[in-house]
Amino acid sequence: MQFSPATDALPTSEPIEIRTLTADDLRAALSEGYADFSEKRGDILFAGLLYPVIGLVTAIVTLGSPLLPLLFPLAAGLSLLGPLVSTGFYELARRREAGLDSRWNHFLDVRKRPSFDGILGLGVVLIVLFFVWVACAGLIYTAFFGTEVPPSLGSFLAQIFGTAEGWAMIVVGNLVGLGFAILVLAMSAISLPMLVDRDIDMGTAIATSLRVFRRNRGVMLRWGAIVAALLLIGSIPFFLGLAFVLPWLGYATWHLYTKSVERAR
Repeated sequence: MQFSPATDALPTSEPIEIRTLTADDLRAALSEGYADFSEKRGDILFAGLLYPVIGLVTAIVTLGSPLLPLLFPLAAGLSLLGPLVSTGFYELARRREAGLDSRWNHFLDVRKRPSFDGILGLGVVLIVLFFVWVACAGLIYTAFFGTEVPPSLGSFLAQIFGTAEGWAMIVVGNLVGLGFAILVLAMSAISLPMLVDRDIDMGTAIATSLRVFRRNRGVMLRWGAIVAALLLIGSIPFFLGLAFVLPWLGYATWHLYTKSVERAR
């Protein structure tokens, strides 16, 4: 079987071998991702602005509406969709690696990949998980404060941070959110870049991602903490920092994927 980087995906006739990762691999992925971002900074910032716009719209919709108690869960839950949004950056990274043109107008070329159906399928799974998380967050809020919506953002913040019930809800909500975050990390950190890279089915990609996570649990959890910290920092102020953070993490995740599996051409 011949492989053309311009048109084909990597063949998958042989079992996919996974590697053992170290902290050095995380540092290298972040460094290589930043180098990629720096080279294409202007183009990638354009694409990276999509996510801050989504975050700002979410904040505007929830403020002063019955959705106010879901402000923080919605903002935090956007990170569950981050891997899906980053598929465009994986495609740019793949093209750049293959020596192809990788300007921002190729961001949506991921739709031309042989495994795009698998990307769509996994995207649906992530979207469902996002809405399940939001529903859980709503149930947690109702369990502590009932169905009454605070009249303003100030009263909502006072309710959350000024009462024992509020702090208890923060603890419970964060623990539940952590469970969702780990599930998404294990399922998608390797599978989505792999679906961009290879002609492979969604089930095999997810299974490989889970295998990588199980073998490298400590390193992958550290990666998840790094991603969460950078997304939090990038969200301040007004999600604008995500225009820088998201492309960087997108490229870095691609490099982490290349270090996680064998990619013999």
